[in-house]
Amino acid sequence: MTTLKRGSRGAEVKTLQRKLHLMADGIFGPNTEEAVKELQKAKGLAADGIVGPRTWAALGVVSVKRKIDQIILHCTATPEGEEFSNAQIKAGHLARGFSDIGYHYVIGLNGELRPGRSEAIAGAHCTGHNTRSVGVCYVGGCPPRTVPNWNKKGKDTRTVAQRSTLERVVKDLLRRYPGATVHGHDEFANKACPSFDVKKWLMEVGIKQK
Repeated sequence: MTTLKRGSRGAEVKTLQRKLHLMADGIFGPNTEEAVKELQKAKGLAADGIVGPRTWAALGVVSVKRKIDQIILHCTATPEGEEFSNAQIKAGHLARGFSDIGYHYVIGLNGELRPGRSEAIAGAHCTGHNTRSVGVCYVGGCPPRTVPNWNKKGKDTRTVAQRSTLERVVKDLLRRYPGATVHGHDEFANKACPSFDVKKWLMEVGIKQK
């Protein structure tokens, strides 16, 4: 999708306005700009009123030119019950030399789906698979801090809300990328992430793999 801002006109502005539940007149005026800024604030994005890849993604509209054939699931490897923001994840990833947050989506403890890197851009979440995949991460994956060496142990800490959102997101991605397969990070790296058996979970939620 095209980057839009105040003064833009046309069919894509109408698409934007419909997503924002505004009158779709195709003119990006002050009301549309205000609605965009409110959405950006709610999604933790820079509230600049400019509709680029991240804002489109937050609206569920993504234009992707790269070939996607894998959906890879992750956890933040943080203690059970402790929230971990996109800003915290991004800071850690920047410290490791990444250009941005490495995941495309993050699922908070309350099930909120938080957009990360644009799907149009290769992620930084699974070495050797980034160019062909979408990375989805849930907050958690380790026991509480009260457990000795908690950060060296994996645990499926997904809340009911996180499970529901994860199922919805994966099914939506599979719909948009027919033929893609779903994997846990542990299939490609020597680590517990995402701290649950992805193949078993796929069967439980009725997702069939080829």
